[in-house]
Amino acid sequence: MGFTLLDSPWSAAELRELGELRQRETLIPPDAPRALLSIRLSVLTDETTSPVRQELDLRRFALMRGCRVVGVARDLNVSATKVPPWKRPELGDWINNRAPEFDQILFWKLDRFVRRISDLHLMIEWCKEYDKILAADKDPIDLDSAYGEMMVTMIAGMARIEAANTGVRLESLWKYARTTERWVIGKPVYGYTTEENPGGRRLTIHPFRRRVLRWIYDMLMRGRTMHKITKILNRAGIPSPGGGKWWAKNLTSILKNPALKGLRVIRPPGAKSKDVSRIVYDSNGQPIRLAPPIFTDEEFDQIQGRLKQNGKYGRRKGSTGKKLSRFLGVVLCGNCGANMYKHVTKKPRKDGSIRVHPKLRCSSYTTEPCGAPTFDPDEMYGALADTVLDQLGHYEVIHREYARGAENLARANELRASINHYMEGLAPGGSFSVGGFIQKQAEEALQKFGTELESIDPESTKDRWHYRSMGVTYAEHWAELGTDQMEKDLLRGGITFIVHPEHCELLIPDDVKQRLVVKQDYFKKKL
Repeated sequence: MGFTLLDSPWSAAELRELGELRQRETLIPPDAPRALLSIRLSVLTDETTSPVRQELDLRRFALMRGCRVVGVARDLNVSATKVPPWKRPELGDWINNRAPEFDQILFWKLDRFVRRISDLHLMIEWCKEYDKILAADKDPIDLDSAYGEMMVTMIAGMARIEAANTGVRLESLWKYARTTERWVIGKPVYGYTTEENPGGRRLTIHPFRRRVLRWIYDMLMRGRTMHKITKILNRAGIPSPGGGKWWAKNLTSILKNPALKGLRVIRPPGAKSKDVSRIVYDSNGQPIRLAPPIFTDEEFDQIQGRLKQNGKYGRRKGSTGKKLSRFLGVVLCGNCGANMYKHVTKKPRKDGSIRVHPKLRCSSYTTEPCGAPTFDPDEMYGALADTVLDQLGHYEVIHREYARGAENLARANELRASINHYMEGLAPGGSFSVGGFIQKQAEEALQKFGTELESIDPESTKDRWHYRSMGVTYAEHWAELGTDQMEKDLLRGGITFIVHPEHCELLIPDDVKQRLVVKQDYFKKKL
């Protein structure tokens, strides 16, 4: 990800300081440890330490450690709680793809690097696996020492305790909120909003959203489908609760919420997105009412009946969707570029049998059709497989592995020391320049060590990515593992199959061989 000094407000004094630090960095020996600076910030405010100050502090920290700065990973407006280090735009690229280029990751403070103890432990394991060091400038954290590693564990443990305490306090607040008619915490259901009153924050009806919901009720009672209703809402430019488009799924979840009756509701522990919220009752067994209802009990029951009816008759089970479709993201419509989905209709015949009619159609078919025709799915998937095998089947399956250079580097250094020893001894006046058997043995040893040193590839003395052939072609690979594996490989390779009305074309990126390389995901394996 590109970055320039103009992306962040550097003052003249800070630029001068940066120049001085870079000048000092040029004096660091080329074989010094290589440092990657990690800078992260969720939101830039006056109270936070700016990215500029973090970078300057870390450059001084690297100089103090005798490290050579080889890169700066700047991840701004990124939450450490939500996004672990290996998934951040810049730091993640260094960790997953550029690990051979650095030896240490330096960060300002622990909370600038991670907030979750599980993420920290996984990063520690990764550092041990790849022989890397983590160190913080403002915290006593340094994996290069036993004390530093102990401090990492202690600090992370304290953070976990604090997070647990926060969870307890939040749960207590939710429990209190369930017992009062005031609005204490949470986001109201669509149709309501909150406002401050002398007695505290109260729930109140949002006038415009109420009108939207009443219109939806009228449409449902007239037999309109959820798809038709959401299509009209989107065309009218009415935003959904999240500010985007309306979909049948998000509208259905709103209409199933009994909070539309002005009641206090609660989500059951461990509830899934499809689970319905439950009404909260007071000590007398009466529902806790927070605001006037948008729908009466009778109207709400009518809505649930209509939704149930639509769910039963609006779509046949397994008639369409991703489960039936293959090669999503690969097989694309030639008219609009959207995915091609497999759709299956089942119609009863007069003799009682069922006629099954599958077809491959553009995903825009049910919304705003682009005019693309439908195709036979088996014929299209077969054409894709034949074309892919013809053009890519002979490629070798290559895996990327991390190779360390420490062992070869140590051996090369030993050989150089031995060579210097014998060369000094064979020089005039040296201990081996005496002729006879001793000198001959020394010359043979010198030649042997020189030959071995020449056989060591200089690149093998560095940490690097090693690309290893698995000894099979992709045709053999897919023959063994099937269509699912072919789909994964085509997606990884960025390969697309464009379906036009009269012909199809396979688009292969120029760097397809690099894209097809199988890269081990260390973190996915551990999670």
